[in-house]
Amino acid sequence: MTKRGFPVPPGFAISIEFYRKFLKESGAGEEMAQYIEKVGDVKRRGVGVFEEMSRTFQEIIEQRPMPPHLQELIAYYYKELCQRVGIPDVAVSVRSAGTESRPGMFSTYLNVRGIEEVVKHVKKVWASAFTSRAIAFRVAKDIPILGDELGVGVVKMVKAKVSGIAFTVDPITGDTSKIIIEANWGLGEGVVSGAENVDKFVLEKDTLKILEKVVGKKSRCVMMKEKGVEWVNVPSEKQDVVCLNDEEIVEVAKLAKHLEECFGCPQDMEWAIDEEMPFPKGLFLLQTRPAKFESVSDQIAEKIVSLFRDLDLSKVADKIRDIRFTF
Repeated sequence: MTKRGFPVPPGFAISIEFYRKFLKESGAGEEMAQYIEKVGDVKRRGVGVFEEMSRTFQEIIEQRPMPPHLQELIAYYYKELCQRVGIPDVAVSVRSAGTESRPGMFSTYLNVRGIEEVVKHVKKVWASAFTSRAIAFRVAKDIPILGDELGVGVVKMVKAKVSGIAFTVDPITGDTSKIIIEANWGLGEGVVSGAENVDKFVLEKDTLKILEKVVGKKSRCVMMKEKGVEWVNVPSEKQDVVCLNDEEIVEVAKLAKHLEECFGCPQDMEWAIDEEMPFPKGLFLLQTRPAKFESVSDQIAEKIVSLFRDLDLSKVADKIRDIRFTF
């Protein structure tokens, strides 16, 4: 996105090859492979085996020291970023970046400061490929257990007054003529988590005409603290106030539309507006990926499947064999 001229915060990337070097040089990869061989086939063995694998793999990755020359490389680029922005120990987000988009599957850590904390959280991002949910997903899809290899983006934090997401397709109906924007005060986690009401805006993609505004009661949002982030209560006078004006709504939609034109398919993007910079210069693109459309029935079916996927049903197989779902 940086090479294509999009307004991306400064930062640096840690490649998947770097992750592979960590696994090899630290011995973590060999230990994980030996563990998989020892455990054997895990299909149809219930959630317990995935939880045990998750604890083991995450402990292996997080407790292995970063090989010195790899730590020096991360330190070099973090120091260079600090010098570039003129902020010692600049606050960064440490974000997962896999070979295939898996929304919500892997971890992102916000407001990380100092090289030791950056290195620590790089390993935590790698380890997030081995949650019990992620392992169960790969097993169900016949993907190797070690198959999700993660790169990491280390990006300067945006001190956001408002953040959100934007889709260049309606994710519910599949309507490609609309742009859908959702927004809340503070950092984007207050939107992508789905934990709170947010503001929603619908625009006509061709003309960028605002067709609909829905103002949610935004009782809580996510804000930066000295280290990390936290949920805070939104002041009562801001809870029922729209968090984007019309100029900002159109500018976010314009950015989303440009992304779709550039990448040739509908996009699902995250954005933020910096409270310390003039608009529109303070509008930043945090990430984008191809948007996925699921019908309502698909979403319900996936929810039901996800609820049962990790249960050990072997003892009641005869009783549930004849259950059928119809949509």
